[in-house]
Amino acid sequence: MYEIDFLPVGTGNGDAICIRYGNDQTGYYLHVVDGGYTDTADTIIKHIETHYGSHYFIHHMVLSHADNDHAAGLIGVLKRFDVKNLWMNRPWLYAAEIRQHFHGNYILDGLIQQIRDMHPYLVELEKIARSKGTMIHDVFQGDVIGPFRVLAPSRERYVSLLPDLDKTPTSYRDAQVNAFLRGMLEGAKSWLDEAWDIETLSSNPNPPTSASNETCVVQHAIIEDHRILLTSDIGPGGLNEAADYAYSLGLLKPPHFVQVPHHGSRRNVTPAVLDRWLGPRMARGLVFGTAYCSVGNDKSDYPRGQVKNAFQRRGYPVYVTRGGARSHFSGRELRPGWDWATPEPFADRVEV
Repeated sequence: MYEIDFLPVGTGNGDAICIRYGNDQTGYYLHVVDGGYTDTADTIIKHIETHYGSHYFIHHMVLSHADNDHAAGLIGVLKRFDVKNLWMNRPWLYAAEIRQHFHGNYILDGLIQQIRDMHPYLVELEKIARSKGTMIHDVFQGDVIGPFRVLAPSRERYVSLLPDLDKTPTSYRDAQVNAFLRGMLEGAKSWLDEAWDIETLSSNPNPPTSASNETCVVQHAIIEDHRILLTSDIGPGGLNEAADYAYSLGLLKPPHFVQVPHHGSRRNVTPAVLDRWLGPRMARGLVFGTAYCSVGNDKSDYPRGQVKNAFQRRGYPVYVTRGGARSHFSGRELRPGWDWATPEPFADRVEV
C-alpha cells in the first residue's frame, strides 16, 4: 500500500506532501516532503494525527530547497513529531567553495554567517533536529531515502548554483535576468490559441526559472511496480540532469505518478524535457499516468494553460489542490468523506 497526499497550503503556492507506504505485516513508513508556510504546519499535523495516528513518527523529512513556501512549515512539524531523518541542504556548508564569487568582500566566517542569517528557517530546523536527536543529511544525487532515490541535484551542480541564489549575498557573476526585467516580463500578458495538435510551450523559457528552483531535490521511487516522480520546483536543467542519471540506472521510463514542477509554471518545463520524462504526445483521450499540482487558493491562473495542456497531450491529466487535499493511492479505499477529484480541463486559449 502507498498513499501520496498533497495538502493545501493556503492562498499562495507552496508544497506540503505526506507519503505513507508499507503493509500490516511489516509496518508503515511516513515520508514528509516540504511543509509549505508557517501556518501549513497545523494542516500537516492534523492530517497525520487524523489519518495515520497521533503517536506516528516520521521516518524521513525532506526539504526540497530553501524557499520559505517549502521550508517554514516543517519547523512546527519537526517540533510536534519525532523525526528519524531530516534531509536538507544547508548552503553555508559550501561557503568555502563559492567565496571567490564575492569580490573578496567576505572572510570565510563572515560569508558563512551572512548565508545563515539569510536562511533563518533552515537554521531553526537544524537547531531543533540536533536538540531532538534527529539525523541531518545533505541530499544529493544518488542518495537513497526509503524507497526513493535522489536523481538531482548532483553536489557539483548544487554548489555551482549557490552564488546565484537570491538568499546568498550578491555576487559579481552576471545574473541570468535582473529582478526588474523578470517582473516586467512576468507582467506583460498575451494570449495564444492552442489545440491538441498545436503546442506553444516554449523550448527556451525567458526569463528562466530561478537558480533556487534549479537546486530542488528530485526523488524517484518504484512502489508496488508504480513509478513515482516528485519534482518540487525544479526547472528544465534539473529535470535533464535527473533524466541523465535515471537513464544511467535504467530508470528513465514514464512515471505512473508525477508532480507538476513549480505549481505549473511555464518557466519550469519544456516540450523536450517532457518528452524525455513522459514520452511523446498521444492521441486525445489516451491516459498513461496521473499528474498532481500544488496550487494556492488565490492562484486561479495556475497551473498555466500551456503546461497542463502539455501534460495532458502526453497522457497525464492534471489534478490540483487549490484549497483542498488530494490523495493518490494504491492498496486502500477512498477515505470516508473524501471525493474523487476532477482533472483540469484542456485550455483552448493560453497565456504566454
